[in-house]
Amino acid sequence: MNAQRVAELISFARQHSPYYRDLYSGLPAETTDLTALPLVDHTAYWKAHGEPVSQVLTGPHTEGIVFKTGGTTGTPRVSQYTRDEWRAMSRRFGDGLPAAGLRAGDRVANLFYAGELYSSFVFTLNCLQDAPVPTVQLPIGGGSPLDFTVGALRDFNATVIAAPPTSLCRLAIEVVNTVGTLPGVRLALFSGEALYGDQLSLLDKAFPGIEVRSIGYASVDAGVLAGPVAGEPDPRVHEVFAPDKVVELLDPETGEPVEEPGRPGRVVATDLVRRLMPVIRYPVGDMAEWVDFPQRRFRLLGRSEEGARVGVVTVYLEDLRQLVETVDKQGLVAGVQVVLRHRETRDELVLRLAAHSSGDAADRRLLERALTERLASVRPMFDEHVREGKIHPLAFEWVGLDGLILNARTGKLVRLIDERMD
Repeated sequence: MNAQRVAELISFARQHSPYYRDLYSGLPAETTDLTALPLVDHTAYWKAHGEPVSQVLTGPHTEGIVFKTGGTTGTPRVSQYTRDEWRAMSRRFGDGLPAAGLRAGDRVANLFYAGELYSSFVFTLNCLQDAPVPTVQLPIGGGSPLDFTVGALRDFNATVIAAPPTSLCRLAIEVVNTVGTLPGVRLALFSGEALYGDQLSLLDKAFPGIEVRSIGYASVDAGVLAGPVAGEPDPRVHEVFAPDKVVELLDPETGEPVEEPGRPGRVVATDLVRRLMPVIRYPVGDMAEWVDFPQRRFRLLGRSEEGARVGVVTVYLEDLRQLVETVDKQGLVAGVQVVLRHRETRDELVLRLAAHSSGDAADRRLLERALTERLASVRPMFDEHVREGKIHPLAFEWVGLDGLILNARTGKLVRLIDERMD
């Protein structure tokens, strides 16, 4: 970690960002140790950024780009970058693509999503443009009809497809059902969600012998964090983009730093490059474990308790809790636990609801319907992906007060249970 760059970032944020100035108000002026700083609280951070005049930004946003990130409340979560910051990010990410298997002369079909302030298509296009190996880009997009996509892959001799795993699987089914196979596609680059064994076998049917690799590890709010490792068979393993990015793993219970291999920790990110919208000790919302700490190589393990990632849709846990509290006018629910599952090649979000008593079945069904409708209203992307068959509809489990899983050490409620990694 570059101590001088960290000290400069802290000083800059305290001087120019009202949010960070307030967050660090109790710390000595000479504080330069990153680990001495408090973690960013998501609710406070986005509330401060959502005001008419952002308290997070360090100055006016006069050039660059704006993207929308996840969220289920009425307040939009918008990330802002200067032109130089965005260029630096795409160049850094592009440098990691050869480690993912990209070769000179590849014909890359970009099947990520564009429009409505989404970042994935534009970012992938920029990364390929800045990659150190020359390629031909096929900007097809995730919203194109599947028959068009299959035809374009065949007609333009695509060798690489880049998309979220759910989209890759929908494409694979279309290929199998129409043309049988596309053996010329040798590499799939994915991001945005985890990829599972049943999806790998499906992809191999459509694209025989295909290699499936992570395109890298990034998020709209935290920026680019890590790239794939050349020759690493596990696509969950990434290497931090040091020295510009700092990734910490913190014990989920104690908050202490984790450095030994194999011990899970919450991913916390700091970006030493971004200045307009600083990211300093920002919990990304994932769990990971170090594979090689000196080399800053880690394995992603799934979501932590900040948010539930269903397909490519992020639903924040605090937002879900508030959703139940708002809709449950009769007070049927005594506790909420979020469960993530994966079946039939798709993710499923389950609300496990603890009831005060056995209650009336009709009242429960009405509440389930109201919660489903409310989630569709405040998080339209979730409803859109359900209707398109990319994820399962919102599901419910009713249990008694003793049916919620607690942490064995602390007795606290485990708010998020990710059964997909079991």
